[in-house]
Amino acid sequence: MTFRPPALPWIRTALSLWAAISVHLYTIGSEPELLDLDRIYEAGEFSAKDAGGKWAEDGTGWYQTKKNENGGSGQNIVFVDARTGEEKIVVDAADLVPRDSDKPLAIDGYSFDRHQARILIYTNSQRVWRHRSRGDYWVLDRAAHELIQLGGSDASDASLMRAKFSPDGRAVAYVRNGNIYLESLLDHTIQPLTNSPPQIRNGTFDWVYEEEFGLLDGFRFSPNGKKIAFWQLDTSGVRTFTLVDNTNGLYQDLKQFAYPKSGQTNAACRIGIVDIDSGDVDLVPLEGDPRNTYVAYLEWIPDSTVVLLQQLNRLQNENRLLAYDTASGQLRTVLEDRDDAWVDVVDELPWLVEGQRLIWTSEKDGWRHLYAVDVPTGQQRLLTDGRFDVEKIDGIDVEREIIYFTASPDNATQRYLYCVDFRGENLRRVTPAKATGTHTYSISPNGRLAIHRRSSASRPPVINLVRLPRHRPVRMLERNDELRKQLKELKQPRVEFFQVPIDTTTSLDAWAILPPDLAASLPTAIDVRPSQDETTSAKKYPLLVYVYGEPAGSTVRDQWGGNGQLWHWMLAQQGYVVMSFDNRGTNVPRGRQWRKSIYRQVGILAPGDQASAVRQVLKDRPYLDPTRVGVWGWSGGGSMTLNAMLKYPELYKAGISVAPVPNQRFYDTIYQERYMGLPDDNVEGYLQGSAINFANQLQGNLLLIHGTGDDNCHYQGTETLINALIKHKKPFTMMAYPNRSHSISEGDGTTYHLRQLMTNYLHNNL
Repeated sequence: MTFRPPALPWIRTALSLWAAISVHLYTIGSEPELLDLDRIYEAGEFSAKDAGGKWAEDGTGWYQTKKNENGGSGQNIVFVDARTGEEKIVVDAADLVPRDSDKPLAIDGYSFDRHQARILIYTNSQRVWRHRSRGDYWVLDRAAHELIQLGGSDASDASLMRAKFSPDGRAVAYVRNGNIYLESLLDHTIQPLTNSPPQIRNGTFDWVYEEEFGLLDGFRFSPNGKKIAFWQLDTSGVRTFTLVDNTNGLYQDLKQFAYPKSGQTNAACRIGIVDIDSGDVDLVPLEGDPRNTYVAYLEWIPDSTVVLLQQLNRLQNENRLLAYDTASGQLRTVLEDRDDAWVDVVDELPWLVEGQRLIWTSEKDGWRHLYAVDVPTGQQRLLTDGRFDVEKIDGIDVEREIIYFTASPDNATQRYLYCVDFRGENLRRVTPAKATGTHTYSISPNGRLAIHRRSSASRPPVINLVRLPRHRPVRMLERNDELRKQLKELKQPRVEFFQVPIDTTTSLDAWAILPPDLAASLPTAIDVRPSQDETTSAKKYPLLVYVYGEPAGSTVRDQWGGNGQLWHWMLAQQGYVVMSFDNRGTNVPRGRQWRKSIYRQVGILAPGDQASAVRQVLKDRPYLDPTRVGVWGWSGGGSMTLNAMLKYPELYKAGISVAPVPNQRFYDTIYQERYMGLPDDNVEGYLQGSAINFANQLQGNLLLIHGTGDDNCHYQGTETLINALIKHKKPFTMMAYPNRSHSISEGDGTTYHLRQLMTNYLHNNL
């Protein structure tokens, strides 16, 4: 029998006060073996250290910035010998002090000319959207110790983007105010290469290209340095979205930008070729309406006058690799890739034989595989045969004819290094056979050495240098011993990886984080569960599900998760069982059919899979309390949280939806149309997949969290959901973070406040 206190105001007040005191006691963490918010998000006790840097072209070592330890301020750029670890200062911080300053430049990025005579320093970087891609550039002449700022007197502070040396190192090109400029390093004369009005962006991108194609650098020098190929985006005709900042003064600031929502008009995308000597600009004669096609890749073929492009149709189910000869003006198709759902852009096209044969990635046989493509003829040969997916290409050893790539044929939650030769033979695993967890590699340009990072959900990163192809250890770079010691002192929860059957043919990968007291009472073997009789009178634990569920990512990875993982550990210490499930459609290496089963039904298939998984674990694990199931997620996971709670209201008692898209019509063209098709062609899909259309079904306790300055998943969407919930008389809780972006991280105390809010909400509602 459950005791229910009488509904007297003073009793309710006392209970609420006690709940608040309890939450406070949870968060102050007086015991060293317990985690709390201060230790995770304020003190930075559990930060993992990294190692390595930017590989030198000859593969003998890498460059990195290090704090100046010679009594001065600023940073040095040092070269680290890979095999010995010996460090040599390449740029002394003292050389980075401008004439009118007494402090060295802060280094946000750097690059060398091909002779390493000059170094381009990026500083004073400013955030544009997600990336700090606008700032100031300076050039240091190493021999003369001369430091000069680029941009000329017309350039305002932090107004240059994507500066790079010309192939001969005598000039630097950059973008300013949507146009491309070339600045001589001999006399610093500045030559404008394009001259377009504000609605046309040359050499850079609009919001949607940057966000969904990951494109930041929008121009390329030809191998001989005489031409520049560049993207040109005409945003006229694209409707603008307005962000309102109410916190910056007496009156609000308005920020408007072109944002094409699903089904709306895109920017017109063209590719220009500018001749540096004459200033003449030619446009590549691409087929199709430039507002209904995308160019997502552009590179010059080495030592040639030919550029390679990838052009997709608006539905993104066709990708054409094109070759355009800038000398003859001829455009030809090298190959075409098609899919009934969508095709992915091939972000890298490494050369097996420069100018002749490259590597293409395709899912046309049902798995993501590598193909050798003969560029002159378009002929293809499969290199990685088998029922497994290639995650990414890690490096090429041209001399030994070896291709290195990441894959995990037997366990989709882990990642390992594999290799195959140029003929598609001798495919094998490079990562040692007994190794588990997630392994990532930064391979030297010559393919001989690699910085190897390994971690798991229970072990923080260890970084060492290995010699390829035998994976022989060279030396340890970082053990993270201090972090390991601190973690060892904690009362650690148990982390399990397992699979959940949701029907007779489908199982989902999952992990669980179990409270220490519960873990101590259970068998060690993951597949052994206590019987119903053993747990009938035992303590019941609330279940919190962490979800993403959309095709852009996944949550079930056996790798170190940093502060986010430690927050889940903290909750487990406080009595929660935390789980996560990768439903069908998530971007994991389980084959094309798995990933693309979600096509035209985002928000429909996934919440059903999630609900089935929850029901199954409630059945399998009697220690879980079926009346206290919660769910939370961010971005696509925020949307999935809404779909879970509104479509399966009997299952979830509480949910936290952070930065969601309640209505898919409100999201951008490239992402939403890729996975859902055009709105007019999939009306029912957009209706059934958008949580806002099920607001009348809310039963549990819902917390909505959103940054009002979110340029990605707009606060507008949450406001429309609020209206729908009000219309249907549904109570809920919300928190708006003024002028915060999608990450809700700007401003002092924001991250702590957010996690405290979430923690308190769970304690009060689960």
